[in-house]
Amino acid sequence: MESKSVRRAKSKIIWKASSMALSAALLASSLAACSQESGNDVGKRHVLRIGVVSSNADNDQYFRQQFTDGYELTHPDVDIEIVAATNADDQRMDEPDPNKKQPDFYEKTKELMKGSNPPDVVVMDSGVIRSLARDNLIQKLDPYIQDKEFDIDDIVPTVIEGIKTLGDGAIYALTPTFSSSALFYNKKLFADAGVQPPTDNMTWPDAIHLAKRVAKGSGKDRVFGFSFDRYLSDPYWDSGTYAGQLHLNVFDNKAEKMTVDSPQWKRVWTDLADLYLTKTVPTQEDVNNGGGGIVRDGHDNNPFQGDLFLQGRVSMMITDYNYVTQLSTAKDAAANNPKIPSVDWGVVTMPQFSELPGVGGRVYLSNLMAINVNAQNPDDAWDFIAFDNSKEWAKLKSRSTYEMVARKSFLKPKDGLNYNIAAFYTLKPVSPQEPAIRQLFLDKPNLYQLDTIAQQLFLDVLQKKKTVDEALKELQTKGDALLQQIKTNPNRPSDGTGGGGSPIGIKPGG
Repeated sequence: MESKSVRRAKSKIIWKASSMALSAALLASSLAACSQESGNDVGKRHVLRIGVVSSNADNDQYFRQQFTDGYELTHPDVDIEIVAATNADDQRMDEPDPNKKQPDFYEKTKELMKGSNPPDVVVMDSGVIRSLARDNLIQKLDPYIQDKEFDIDDIVPTVIEGIKTLGDGAIYALTPTFSSSALFYNKKLFADAGVQPPTDNMTWPDAIHLAKRVAKGSGKDRVFGFSFDRYLSDPYWDSGTYAGQLHLNVFDNKAEKMTVDSPQWKRVWTDLADLYLTKTVPTQEDVNNGGGGIVRDGHDNNPFQGDLFLQGRVSMMITDYNYVTQLSTAKDAAANNPKIPSVDWGVVTMPQFSELPGVGGRVYLSNLMAINVNAQNPDDAWDFIAFDNSKEWAKLKSRSTYEMVARKSFLKPKDGLNYNIAAFYTLKPVSPQEPAIRQLFLDKPNLYQLDTIAQQLFLDVLQKKKTVDEALKELQTKGDALLQQIKTNPNRPSDGTGGGGSPIGIKPGG
């Protein structure tokens, strides 16, 4: 189940309205050259069906703007029909009920793909594509790539390696865009501290050591060494972000036994507790204590409210690529208003664990395009995928999409800035959560109750009421008892011990 940061990313990535519409004439002239004849007779009108997990009228409009309008313009004989396994409005309009079993989106997707009028193409995220590949519901694209001599060498490493991981070495899908995070740092704070700034390919111990060296001061003047996100959350949630790269789960693959009383989880909780106890990492309280930023004259609407990095109070911070726009906007605004902060910044790859060299985190492949094994128009399906993953498409969309295009030839720093853009696409992404674990949260919705137990125990560690060993042993014991109760009655009413959100340690790729 997804973390807060995943939900934020998905809310931006999957169906966000495009800020710019592409010119029809530009699309026609630039993309027509990369269009290939489909397997259907030229001049014979036909339908290409594209399947998605969930959609509604608003989502459908955005999807067409982003991915299908250009294809239909250059393929006048093709009508694209978008079909969804579920209606997004049904879920949105439902009354929240923590004891209600959640809809099984994957089962609905499989029903759609096996139906009497199946989609030819499916556009899904990495978790669904991985399951579809394992269930032999989508075709390998390797033969198409080889037969058509389709160039994949230009696709950035973090995307193509991530795709191969989903297919156990084979390519089952391609994506024209991706979203990624990296480690931003404040050059001035490191210079003032006389400390060398971070570099690409650092390990987590290296990053933590740097963070402690540059942290200084107290109260409203405290400069923090590190932040796990620009959206500050609970220390407990940060433990899940940190552990995500290690593929740690809190229970076994049947959700019958906890797995937190272990050296790996002890390491995670010890490292995170130390960062907070030494005030190397800020909390929400620190934001409230003088971290709110400027207030413009006559207004209380500050677009940079609560951003400690922009305030010059955080030395290093993990966040997504769109933050570059925020930093650029702040710099431009500061030229006209000296009250607005501006930062001289750089960016490097995410810290990694020595056990998993070259693997980063928080890379999202949300628009993976695959061919249904039951496709009625497989040649058209490939033609559509090749079109949207072409260099011509990437060239145009690199100017108008909020995500990063997957072809490195067209990945350039924004607005003429000079920064290390490769930091966002060099590392391999963490592989997505195992389908079996995802399924557990559909079958046993009250597994979320583990969150509140763990959250309180982590707080006990920070308040020095318990050691890490004591807290994890207690979590193991209480969690085992709860798992047995849920096993007996998966949908039993909440007894007040549960909470919402993601299960501990179950983060993107975790």
